Amino acid sequence: MDHPFRVGLLGYGLAGSVFHAPLVAATDGLVLDTVVTANPDRRDQALAEHPGVRVAGTADELWARAGELDLVVVATPNRTHVPLARAALEAGLAVVVDKPLAATAAEAESLARLAASRGLLLSAFQNRRWDNDFRTVAKLIDDDALGQVQRFESRFERWRPHPKGGWRESGDPAEVGGILYDLGSHLVDQALTLFGPVTTVYAEADVRRPGAEADDDTFIALTHTGGVRSHLWMSATAAQLGPRFRVLGSTAGYVKYGLDPQEAALREGLRPGTAPSWGVEAESAWGRLGAGESPLTGGGEPVRTLPGDYPAYYAAVAEALRTGGEPPVTAWEAAAALRVLEAARESATKDTTVTLPGAP
Repeated sequence: MDHPFRVGLLGYGLAGSVFHAPLVAATDGLVLDTVVTANPDRRDQALAEHPGVRVAGTADELWARAGELDLVVVATPNRTHVPLARAALEAGLAVVVDKPLAATAAEAESLARLAASRGLLLSAFQNRRWDNDFRTVAKLIDDDALGQVQRFESRFERWRPHPKGGWRESGDPAEVGGILYDLGSHLVDQALTLFGPVTTVYAEADVRRPGAEADDDTFIALTHTGGVRSHLWMSATAAQLGPRFRVLGSTAGYVKYGLDPQEAALREGLRPGTAPSWGVEAESAWGRLGAGESPLTGGGEPVRTLPGDYPAYYAAVAEALRTGGEPPVTAWEAAAALRVLEAARESATKDTTVTLPGAP
């Protein structure tokens, strides 16, 4: 094509303004054409941050001129993901949906079938596959630096003792809130990406904070078909933060503290392509690889953390639009992760281990 793909962005809250709009704008082959928001402050913000962008008040305005667009990004509250994605596909538009793609695996699979029947791209935004630390873990595994991986520990922990309110912390099931579907969507996706399908799921989900309605302190244990056990923690009530990753293998282990710097950079207004050394972290934050001693007492050797690369997601989306190939994260992969999240919710509710369908 001799022109960039034109993108319509639904929603200009945290996801839309901090992640999607800047990453789309930084991607060769994509242009941010329209932002949809009914909030006048966010409208002004979008116009200031992306001069020349068009702003619409409703999704219906976007569908009315679907022929002027190529891709729609759904960055709205979780309860709206499925109806908006379906409407975009029915309008003949490729779609990216912020995680979670849907509330259930069945809904995600229904969207996947609709996209396939119309020959349209449908992808879930799982940017954490391009975190610096996750990329480093994947390379260590590929390089056989750990031997046979036996246990994978992964955490997204925060210290937020007072609820902020809003739909993410709502107890209404229709809102698809709670930390399991928020941070757990990332953690489960990463575990499945590294180690494949799981046979059993065990979970503990608690509402710790006074006045909170949705789970804010959750743990998931997965047994993968290949034998690896993944232990995943997600919490808003962690007064002391654990390591982001601890990966234990038959010959060595890797421990990494701290978070990828890209989200903080985006929140500060920095942009890929303009900020020097995008996604690079200081040597003092590197993880350590070794055996027999804690990294906190000098055990192991420092491992250079690969740069984080969120721009790679939309670059891959643009390539898939050009070639008709698979997107970087498929709807079927999103459905597989949702199947695990559903099993985790069932496990926590019933206080039991859930065996997934098809497991031996």
